[in-house]
Amino acid sequence: MEAQVVSPVEGLIAKARVLVEALPYISAFRGKTVVVKIGGAALEDPVLRQRFAEDLILLDWVGIDLVVVHGGGRQITQMLERVGHTATFVDGQRVTDAATLEIVEMVLGGTLNQELVRLVNHMGGAAVGITGCDGGLAMARITRPELGLVGDVVAVDRTVIDRLLPEYIPVVAPLATGPDGGALNVNADVFAARLAQALGAEKLVLLTDIAGVLDGERRLISSLTDAEARTLIADGVIAGGMIPKVEQALVALAAGVHKIHIIDGRLEHALLLEIFTRDGVGTQLVATPAATKDAP
Repeated sequence: MEAQVVSPVEGLIAKARVLVEALPYISAFRGKTVVVKIGGAALEDPVLRQRFAEDLILLDWVGIDLVVVHGGGRQITQMLERVGHTATFVDGQRVTDAATLEIVEMVLGGTLNQELVRLVNHMGGAAVGITGCDGGLAMARITRPELGLVGDVVAVDRTVIDRLLPEYIPVVAPLATGPDGGALNVNADVFAARLAQALGAEKLVLLTDIAGVLDGERRLISSLTDAEARTLIADGVIAGGMIPKVEQALVALAAGVHKIHIIDGRLEHALLLEIFTRDGVGTQLVATPAATKDAP
């Protein structure tokens, strides 16, 4: 069988169709706020990090208000090992003593945050890096003493974000101010969910290292309602590290965030594909049934 040859014109037409498919979504989400949490491979791999920055810039240029929250667990562990400390975890969460917190602040508030900001700015975007401690953005308290200096966000003052958003993409490190004025380490997924709630975000997008939520046959579930997600957790289909992600998504839905997306950050341009195509590439969670993903 002879291979079909795609002419240059046909290739251009295919690109035009992609752009046309995106138009209803650009119209629907223009002026809306989207909170994006990046971690894992998308944060570590230089190529994926660049593609992510490209996605941010395009979304910003078409009028979507973006707020980025980044993780950095692997980078923190690597730095701890470099200085001779051993990372300790309880139920998958990092135990953070005073020495570890210094590393956390250095990596999250310094190296990683500024790398992302510089990349976006270098590629033509406009980003500003902050932590949850800046401008009184996030207040937290310790709810699990066995984890040490790890906090749960109890209040968000969105003032600093509101002032940045008209001109910049805020890139936020998940640190918060504790009752004594010191910094507390906060799980990035939890931080992003609390921020999305406070901002009344249209979407919360979580970039992970898996395709999304999988069914019992390990197939991707494109869309889930909150009730369906709870059933899958109860039945053990959603398990392990996916449970806290989905639970945070359910909390955000209940607080008014319209949709939560769990997508594979290892896929180039996953953010654009999820937001600007009908079927997307990951799993969306919604409070009410939806026939198709993000039908405008």
